[in-house]
Amino acid sequence: MTVVYEDNHIIVVNKTASEIVQGDKTGDTPLSETVKEYIKNKYNKPGNVFLGVTHRLDRPVSGLVVFAKTSKALSRLNDMFRLGEVKKTYWAVVKERPKELEGELTNWLVRNEKQNKSYAYLKEVPNSKKAILRYKLIAHSENYHLLEVDLQTGRHHQIRCQLAKMGCPIKGDLKYGSPRSNPDGSICLHARKVQFIHPVSKEEICLTAPLPPGNLWKGFDME
Repeated sequence: MTVVYEDNHIIVVNKTASEIVQGDKTGDTPLSETVKEYIKNKYNKPGNVFLGVTHRLDRPVSGLVVFAKTSKALSRLNDMFRLGEVKKTYWAVVKERPKELEGELTNWLVRNEKQNKSYAYLKEVPNSKKAILRYKLIAHSENYHLLEVDLQTGRHHQIRCQLAKMGCPIKGDLKYGSPRSNPDGSICLHARKVQFIHPVSKEEICLTAPLPPGNLWKGFDME
């Protein structure tokens, strides 16, 4: 991970595709602990460091993650995420060109906990949650297309599931229909931008994550 922004109340990092945001059954060191260690070393803090997790990114996804350094910032950020006041923009690489160059997708998603997978439906079904995103084709390379995605809701695997339902699975995402995996186990979904009003100072924060390394991301001609 690399630090993109930091002040007394929040820290925003650019996560790599292999890092997990919070601890899970793998026992691998989560990003939250790595950030705590960074703060502890940078400021020579004795004892435990406070760090609040405000949202998550799936492990194979890269990009911006916002953490709170104070309890005041954490409670306010939690409310802001819940109320949709944090604007998150993702970039996704897909093999198939969407029929429409831009549009809004509305589906009802049902999460299967056992499979750790969501299923998209065109109308409401039992136990489903409404999912809305907007997408726009912004670039293309010789073999792939680059979509910019703005989330209107925050559902489990929402972008992965809805783009696959549209016929455009994300490159490397075997779970949602990509024909082959990426060598590093990532999927080509990147949390590119985040925009919100600072929970304490009330200034506007607008951050952009550097793109993952490699020729794939560099090979796009912007539309």
